[in-house]
Amino acid sequence: MKKYDLLVVGAGLFGLTISQRAAEEGYSPLVIDKRNHIGGNAYSYFDRDTGIEIHKYGAHLFHTKSEKVWKYVNRFSSFTSYRHHVFALHEGRIYPMPINLGTINQYYSSAMSPEQAKKLVESKTEGALKDAKSLEERAVALIGRDLYEAFIRDYTYKQWQTDPRDLTASIFTRLPIRFNYDASYFTDPYQGQPKEGFCSLFGSMIQDPKIEVRLECDYFEDSSVPKDLPTVYTGPIDRYFGYRCGVLGWRTIDFKEKRYDLESFQGCPVLNKSDMTDPSTRSIEFKAFNPERKEVFESKKTVVWDEYSRFAGKDDEPYYPIGTRKDKDMLAGYEAMAKEEKKVVFGGRLGEYAYYNMDQTIASALEIFEKKVLPMLRNGKK
Repeated sequence: MKKYDLLVVGAGLFGLTISQRAAEEGYSPLVIDKRNHIGGNAYSYFDRDTGIEIHKYGAHLFHTKSEKVWKYVNRFSSFTSYRHHVFALHEGRIYPMPINLGTINQYYSSAMSPEQAKKLVESKTEGALKDAKSLEERAVALIGRDLYEAFIRDYTYKQWQTDPRDLTASIFTRLPIRFNYDASYFTDPYQGQPKEGFCSLFGSMIQDPKIEVRLECDYFEDSSVPKDLPTVYTGPIDRYFGYRCGVLGWRTIDFKEKRYDLESFQGCPVLNKSDMTDPSTRSIEFKAFNPERKEVFESKKTVVWDEYSRFAGKDDEPYYPIGTRKDKDMLAGYEAMAKEEKKVVFGGRLGEYAYYNMDQTIASALEIFEKKVLPMLRNGKK
């Protein structure tokens, strides 16, 4: 039987990064995942009928401020020059997002300069609570009630199925407004999509023969899993500890697919649905993420997915940690237990109960490997 140095539970981006680095350092990791594919929620596949790359768990865009992370992923894939743009549907009209000078002028049917628009928004925030406790209070203090009610309120309610007045202000962390016509969704210096698709990127990360991957292998159910190894666990932290502190809350997403014999259905990759009249939160047209694939991009076939957000049940895919006070108290209990596990390192969004973008996941994995996993492996070799 092959001798392994490390068990990695979960073949998502965190686990793959850990595995790649372990193999690079001369160790032999065993990677297991209960799903039938690698890549976690960033997994994608090419649709047989259209050739379009479909993101199975919703849209994934690669962007980062970190030169280190950018250099790392470019070891395993070349990237396109894709820049992400989002639009919002409100009362039958389409607006650019995030809110920028174009959005403001269109909404107010005006031609304001940046300074005029800034003064207008400031006048709309007068009297707002600066020491905001709720999401609504913070949003109104930042952008005014008009823009909040048009683009944030109903979208947020659908996303969380909770009145924004009952959501904490911390959810609304960034100023969602620009006083120029920059419609780029991200401002990160490094952006793009893997030229051969996300799964090609993931596969390249684990090409080293020292890495073994077992799919459809449940850490808790499969008796063949060697649990005496140093372990990196990226599954749900509450599941690992048998839910002793309670079940952590998550939001999940349902998708409804529509296919059209059209070159394009909505003319953009992502269209937010800002009003309660549409129960979906947004729609994704996947081919728009890859305009460089001319044969597919210009074909008369397209695939669109509508997204519907709801509270996750036991068997649902977790997407967004809810993070109520109760959740945070439970997490503190699990974190205390995790510190007592001498041969187990917890990581990733499930293992840490945190929402990470892809670049943040990689950055975290690289750091944790150096600080925790590599020393654990070296000690194991003594």
